[in-house]
Amino acid sequence: MAAVMSAAEAAEQAPVPGPPAATRRRVPVWRWVILLIAAAYFLIPLYAALRFAGFRAFTQVTSYPSFGSALLLSLRLALIATVLTLVLMVPTTVYVYLRLPRIRRLMEAITILPIVIPPIVLIIGVLKIAPGFLKATPDLLGLEYVVLSMPFAYRSLDAGLRAFDVRTLVEASNSLGAGWPTTLWRVVIPNLRTAMLSATVLTVALVLGEYTMASLDNFQTFPVWIVNFEQNSGSVSVAASLLALFVTWLLLMLIVTVGSRSARKRGGAEVALFSVSTAAVAPTRGEPE
Repeated sequence: MAAVMSAAEAAEQAPVPGPPAATRRRVPVWRWVILLIAAAYFLIPLYAALRFAGFRAFTQVTSYPSFGSALLLSLRLALIATVLTLVLMVPTTVYVYLRLPRIRRLMEAITILPIVIPPIVLIIGVLKIAPGFLKATPDLLGLEYVVLSMPFAYRSLDAGLRAFDVRTLVEASNSLGAGWPTTLWRVVIPNLRTAMLSATVLTVALVLGEYTMASLDNFQTFPVWIVNFEQNSGSVSVAASLLALFVTWLLLMLIVTVGSRSARKRGGAEVALFSVSTAAVAPTRGEPE
């Protein structure tokens, strides 16, 4: 009798099985409809561009003598803009986040100005105040791209700082005797790798696609080269545009994939461009779940 009662009590205390996993993960039909509409909106113009250009045009792009110089100039400007942006924005963002949290709203307003102000106004103002030795070099264009990439870099770094407890780590580093440069290099930057990689990809994508400032500065970057060749060969111009678009897509997919995998391995936060999501931390042996 006691055995029957214990079996009945165990059956009552047993958890009720939930619905199957397939039922819980069923995606509504309207989401698939929106996904298909968005896919058609983006893929149909790309397919039309591929049909217009033809695969033979992709091999003709590299045969032009000015293609290599324009692409190298854009890559050089991307390198300059990326390095200067990270050197300027990483310490500034960390310092504002730790020491001056009250002016974060002001920083967000200041960093959004390059998007609000038209690029033609920015380039005219820069040409008025820039020193003479910079006006004849493409380095001035790299400095202008630093200003344009500031909104994207700041928001990527700010999202990365909100993904972990930076204040506790900095205080622990200072209590162990580390100075500010050591703390920034060995504590903060390793936790900001994904955010810095996001800022890098966005900066490179901006430089490879910017046309207004480069054309007004009379420098033939890759976007300016595409527009110039559009008058001579439309298929080659479309092929070059698609090539630049595919490279940008690959970089964005790479940052999302690498950032997500590294976050899952560390049990930290995932930073996908502007979004931050906290990954689940698996409990180690000896720790309570």
